[in-house]
Amino acid sequence: MIHFQGKNKARKLGNNFSGRSHRFPTDRDTSAIHDSRRKIVVVFIMACMATLVGRAFDLQVLNKQFLKDQGDVRHVSDVKVEAYRGMIKDRNGAPLAISTPVESIWMNPQQIKPGKESEIRQMEKLLNLSKGKTGELIKADVHRQFAYIARQVSPVIADQVKALKIAGIYFEREFKRFYPAGEVSAHLVGFTNIDDIGQAGLESGYEKLLKGIPGSKRVIRDGQRRIIADVENIKEPIAGRNLELSIDQRIQYLAYRELQLAFNLHKAKSAALVVLDAKSGEILAAVNQPSFNPNTRKSLKESRYRNRSITDVFEPGSTIKPFVVAAALDGGYIKPDDLFETHGVYPIGSHVVRDVHDYGTLDLTGVLKKSSNVAVSQIALSMPPEYFWNAYHRLGFGVATGSGFPGEASGSLLDYQHRSDFETATLSFGYGVSASALQLARAYTALADNGILHSVSLLRRDEDVDAQRVFSVKTAKRVRAMMETVLMKGGTAYEARVDGYSAAGKTGTVKKAGTGGYVEKNYFSVFAGMAPAKNPRLIVVVMVDEPSAGQYYGGIVSAPVFSKVMEGALRVLEVAPDQQDNMPILLTRQES
Repeated sequence: MIHFQGKNKARKLGNNFSGRSHRFPTDRDTSAIHDSRRKIVVVFIMACMATLVGRAFDLQVLNKQFLKDQGDVRHVSDVKVEAYRGMIKDRNGAPLAISTPVESIWMNPQQIKPGKESEIRQMEKLLNLSKGKTGELIKADVHRQFAYIARQVSPVIADQVKALKIAGIYFEREFKRFYPAGEVSAHLVGFTNIDDIGQAGLESGYEKLLKGIPGSKRVIRDGQRRIIADVENIKEPIAGRNLELSIDQRIQYLAYRELQLAFNLHKAKSAALVVLDAKSGEILAAVNQPSFNPNTRKSLKESRYRNRSITDVFEPGSTIKPFVVAAALDGGYIKPDDLFETHGVYPIGSHVVRDVHDYGTLDLTGVLKKSSNVAVSQIALSMPPEYFWNAYHRLGFGVATGSGFPGEASGSLLDYQHRSDFETATLSFGYGVSASALQLARAYTALADNGILHSVSLLRRDEDVDAQRVFSVKTAKRVRAMMETVLMKGGTAYEARVDGYSAAGKTGTVKKAGTGGYVEKNYFSVFAGMAPAKNPRLIVVVMVDEPSAGQYYGGIVSAPVFSKVMEGALRVLEVAPDQQDNMPILLTRQES
């Protein structure tokens, strides 16, 4: 019974499948399906192979330049070629700043492989690096691909490092600046940083002229990115232009030596000195104390870098008195034979102008020889305020000299509209006006070159096209003759005499201003002068800031420096002596 029912059920199911047109696949059906799939796969593979063959034919035959270009990208690259920085020379061609080729060493930390510890340690020893320094650079940033190991390495040391053949270590040609004159011209020339970019002095002021234009070349690198051959020069580097200064390095050295001796002798805070050509306005020397060595500047403060002779100002004191006399003579406000009653004091309103001594009655020559504040105050007050102010202004006080030195000071000059009679009086003996040593030296060209005020230049030139007349020839010669007596017996600067030459000048001893007014026992000791007096060739200004060894008068501290520098400089320039040598006589006296 059970078996029969099974048969009927199977027949019934078969009838159901048959009614829906379904059947089980046979072996023939399965084989047909597999054949179709194989054909599809074969066709696909053949199509891919045809595509690859076609692409290969296209790249290797039709467009083979593409592969070459791609290979070049991976093995040929362009690199920068540094340009030579221009030299700085003195007027005679002596080098003051030159560039020498060096190499910088860098690495790609990703390419430094294990097993090179011994070579790396040898490299660190050659470069005077602490042990493990290279490892520290690698660990500092695991993703970095560039790190300097050492900059500005000498070619000899660099070659020794190259001989170690450490994969991942690379070399780059650079230039290092060298200053043959060292401390002597440091403040003037300045210096560059490690990337050979001017940071101070003329190196900074003339950066665009000195800095060349880098070139480029195409090179072949190996698999480790090392340069193995040069392919071609793409662009030649253009060297920077040379800078020819007006400075005479012989005079610069002489001035530096004498100023340094005075600076140390008088235990001063600082000092500055300028030498000008009286006929052209060229700066032949500009030195400062304390100085620094631009070749080794470690642990130095920025204050040591200042060129005080050009960037720092001070009240010029009595060195300005000759201009007051000249202005009054030129304007007709006094006559050459006028006399002045001094008596040591001169009341002006509620204030009093004083002299160091009671000089009694003085003629114009005596006013400058004795440096009378009382007499020069009377002369200043005889002039209209605007005229007096304009005389100072035309001499360049309160205006930058235009020397081209970065950070040059312009000084200050109190406006005449806001000035009292007492302020006018103090202005006549150098208070209420400030100037740099260079500005003061420039003003003295108006007396040295018979009334012609010269512009100043740090670059060598044949003539001064910006010269202008500010005094008459007669006035300039007359005042210059008066200034000669300052260096004679009884004058305030007997120790400024120049052996073999006539000279003219003026002392200045100036109290320094502080937060609460002028400070006792803090002085600027100043001397400004020219020689030979009859036909000046040179002007020298000396400023010593806060001499503290006992003496502080300009005629004792600064005048001897003037004497030695002027004598040496005139002989360097082969200027013929115009009088017999004077035997030095030591005097003790006071001055204003």
